[in-house]
Amino acid sequence: MNFRNRFTLPAAFLFAALVLTGCQQGTHPAAEAITKGPSPAASQTGAPVPVGAASGAAAAAVKSIHSPGVVASDEQLATGQCAAKVVDAATGEYLPDPACTPGAADPAVTQENIDSTICTSGYTATVRPPASNTDKVKAESLREYGQVPMKTTEYDHLISLELGGTNSVSNLWPEPNKASATGTTNPKDAVENTLHKAVCTHRVTLSAAQKAIAHNWVTALHDLGL
Repeated sequence: MNFRNRFTLPAAFLFAALVLTGCQQGTHPAAEAITKGPSPAASQTGAPVPVGAASGAAAAAVKSIHSPGVVASDEQLATGQCAAKVVDAATGEYLPDPACTPGAADPAVTQENIDSTICTSGYTATVRPPASNTDKVKAESLREYGQVPMKTTEYDHLISLELGGTNSVSNLWPEPNKASATGTTNPKDAVENTLHKAVCTHRVTLSAAQKAIAHNWVTALHDLGL
């Protein structure tokens, strides 16, 4: 699934780098509000898109980084450089800064080998870094997003490990949660699970799912007609 703590923080367009935000309920100064407009149309009938297709801006390629078991420092960001985008604070819908967290996938996971990688139970445990490796990265990410640790903030893979996401600064961010949250479970988790099932049942391709969730996880299911 994702990169939760498994790591709990005690404590979109695609572009350049990573990291993260631990804000609350859309009130944090580093969270930038955006208007929730209609998502790109996928299929007017609601039918799944053809295998291998993704709609609109979601079709751009994602970064490719192989880094199993350790976080790759593929981005260099400044303190306060990043800001989370608030889609709907009440429901916990936040997007990472696309200039800091564009998302990245592991080239070792391909459409041809999904049955022996992401669609095999226990796969994510084989590539997930230990907490001892992520502590420094988490702290750096919070500073870069201008945030402080929150118990409901999840240190999350934008493209989840269960969708072939990789461990890199460009694919990790501290994801805020809704006001009523008591833990790190958030709305993006359900989206990841639905996309994983769609990929493993061959409703959509691995590449299409990766591009859609990296572009905008809030609209990803609609973009793919799921």
